[in-house]
Amino acid sequence: MLVLWCPDWPVVAAGAAAGLAVDAPAAVVAANRVVAVNAFARGEGVRRDMRRREAQQRCPDLAVLPADADRDARVFEPVAAAVEELAVGVEVVRAGVVAVPAKGPSGYFGSEAAAAERLIDQVAARTGAESQVGIADGLFAATLAAYRGLVVPPGGSAEFLAPLGVHELPDRAELVDLLRRLGLRTLGAFAALEPADVASRFGADAGYAHRLARGLEQRPPSRRRPPVDLSVSHVPDPPIDRVDAAAFAARTLGERLHDHLATHGLACTRLAIHAATGTGEELLRLWRCADPLTPSGIADRVRWQLDGWLRGPHRPTSGITLLRLEPEEVVDGHALQLGLWQGGHDEGAERAGRAMVHVQGLLGPEAVVTPTVGGGRSPADRVTLTPWGEERPEPEAPEPPWPGRLPTPSPATVPAIPVQVSVTDRNGQEVGVTGRFALTANPDEVRTPDGTTHRVIAWAGPWPADERWWDPKTAHRRARLQVLLAERSEEDGQGALLLVRENEKWSVEGIYD
Repeated sequence: MLVLWCPDWPVVAAGAAAGLAVDAPAAVVAANRVVAVNAFARGEGVRRDMRRREAQQRCPDLAVLPADADRDARVFEPVAAAVEELAVGVEVVRAGVVAVPAKGPSGYFGSEAAAAERLIDQVAARTGAESQVGIADGLFAATLAAYRGLVVPPGGSAEFLAPLGVHELPDRAELVDLLRRLGLRTLGAFAALEPADVASRFGADAGYAHRLARGLEQRPPSRRRPPVDLSVSHVPDPPIDRVDAAAFAARTLGERLHDHLATHGLACTRLAIHAATGTGEELLRLWRCADPLTPSGIADRVRWQLDGWLRGPHRPTSGITLLRLEPEEVVDGHALQLGLWQGGHDEGAERAGRAMVHVQGLLGPEAVVTPTVGGGRSPADRVTLTPWGEERPEPEAPEPPWPGRLPTPSPATVPAIPVQVSVTDRNGQEVGVTGRFALTANPDEVRTPDGTTHRVIAWAGPWPADERWWDPKTAHRRARLQVLLAERSEEDGQGALLLVRENEKWSVEGIYD
């Protein structure tokens, strides 16, 4: 999580509402006690929880301002909007603090430190407010990191929190006092207790605080969504049932949506296309785009989608009577998301991207996919296919533990459908695998479905894999074997295959060059 924090926000908001000079010592007071104080007043010795009279004695020029939560939130809205221009998924934690998933801005700006610097500059330029950014795993750790202006490396939240005092736990004065009396003065000491012991001894709320101390979170951020009034709609008359009519409607509606977003300083990166027919059918397709959509980009996607609906195998039974475009995600109109092609936005990449999106419009999002290589036991397990334009998932860790994983190198070709073969020994008997994953005999020949026989001159394995044994529906018990085939011709040379034994049958899972 990335958290942006504006120091002393109640004082900043109250001073802005009162027209107070930014360098004047000021404090926000409620019930005759100081609840917030700015740096200039702290320099004079004013502190939180101090009585009003004592604070004025230490700083005679102190501006005393009333507490007003509604005012603080109202004045903070421009800050949240400024952050939202560069990062999608902003959550206002409270007035003065906003949080956003760090992956998007850090990926676009190149690093987490660069994203933090850019957001600080953005808030200062748009609102004039000072801010600090912290990044860590989880909202609680990221908030404390923001107080210190730190970027905590992934997986380091528990280590970062360990030396901090238990007083950092939010809104838990009684628990903090109890922990101190028990000698638990740091979050690390509190986190070292067993979770079951904390819950049984101190209650459920202390259990939640214990999760925070361990660097864990209870819920994901509640993201802000674009207002619903950003959508545009069109009621064609007569209904759309031809591609030429669809192209005209797409161009007109695309320009309307782009102009509507531009008036709010926004651009669309995730577009929902809704359509309804005269017979009551509802059609919906969601498009995720690498870059903010231009008017022609919106029109292209609408036209391609309508073309796919009207000409596809599941075409509607009547013409389209309602067409609505709704932006599901928006960014600042001048911001660019990180391109899927890291080489840049040259003309060739743009043409290729448009062609891929066109194919998706005709055949569906899964018709064009991009691979992500990660960890796994088999070649197919290591590759995750993601529809073009959507965010690629984080790959599984390629390093161990992956018991039963194939050794390198990986096969050059992985058949989409495994090819059934037979493996025999010198006596022509089928080679099997025992319950302890041992071969019943040395492999001598591999026979393919076309009747061709290949002699085995070397082999390695088997590598057992007993996966998901706890679920009978998805369980896999198999053994993999690498075989080197004899030289067949000058053109073929020697071939190597990756064979897998499952359900008492052999099949080719990979082919080595």
